[in-house]
Amino acid sequence: MSIMEVDKLQMPKNETKTVFVGSVPFGGPQFQVIAGPCSIESPAQFLETARAVKNQGASMLRGGIWKLRTSAESFQGLGHHALDFIKETCADVGLGLVSEVTDPRQIEQIYDVVSMFQVGSRNMHNYALLKELGQQGKPVLLKRGFAALIDEWIKAADYIVRGGNSNVILCERGIRTFETATRNTLDLNAVVYAKKNSSFPVIVDPSHAVGIRELVAPLAYASAAAGADGLIVEVHPRPSEALSDGMQALTFQDFAQMMSQLKLLTKAMGREVEFGNKFEIRN
Repeated sequence: MSIMEVDKLQMPKNETKTVFVGSVPFGGPQFQVIAGPCSIESPAQFLETARAVKNQGASMLRGGIWKLRTSAESFQGLGHHALDFIKETCADVGLGLVSEVTDPRQIEQIYDVVSMFQVGSRNMHNYALLKELGQQGKPVLLKRGFAALIDEWIKAADYIVRGGNSNVILCERGIRTFETATRNTLDLNAVVYAKKNSSFPVIVDPSHAVGIRELVAPLAYASAAAGADGLIVEVHPRPSEALSDGMQALTFQDFAQMMSQLKLLTKAMGREVEFGNKFEIRN
């Protein structure tokens, strides 16, 4: 890399902006945890999981409505058929939902269901989608592409900001390297760099980063210690029965143990997991 190329990466240091998703602040002193299933599979599964993670201190829910899968034969999500019961579940537990939007045409369909749109790794370079999300009135969680440079990730966020939506949260979810022992390689360098060289809050997805249930919690602790503003993790009542990514989903007991340790760790670092949040919609 030339000296000129290195200089382009040296963005001015900014204070992290606090992005509110409803009443939940990302980028402030609180450490936020988003939790839920990889895929929303049924009303019963989603409600059971939502209640469990809420009881352990999650501040938001996650759950796939549409799923981009490598194999066309894999479960692709319930799609628009699930929207009514998803909305009812979120209202029942009092938590907002972040879910991936894979096509600009889906934005209108789920606008009243989600509190934050998610752009998945495969769509980080989908500039048409990013531009469309820049015109929306809801925050956007932007996952890093699995082969994207940090600079490309931050510039992708700028597409959303230039559209008029400055409420962007970055998510490091692991990158593809030569290592095959884990699903991906969690790049904590990127978390520290993005925090120091952009104003976006940064959270981590240790579930997709490692792909192995037993390693999710240790990577969650490392992410908190590195200065991440929160986590998004996959939790399932019965991971062996999950229709997608069961090998990396935490059980309810796993999640409870992780949250207990996170509470101690974040407090020692001058931040705290906010237990008992009441989610409120903010216009």
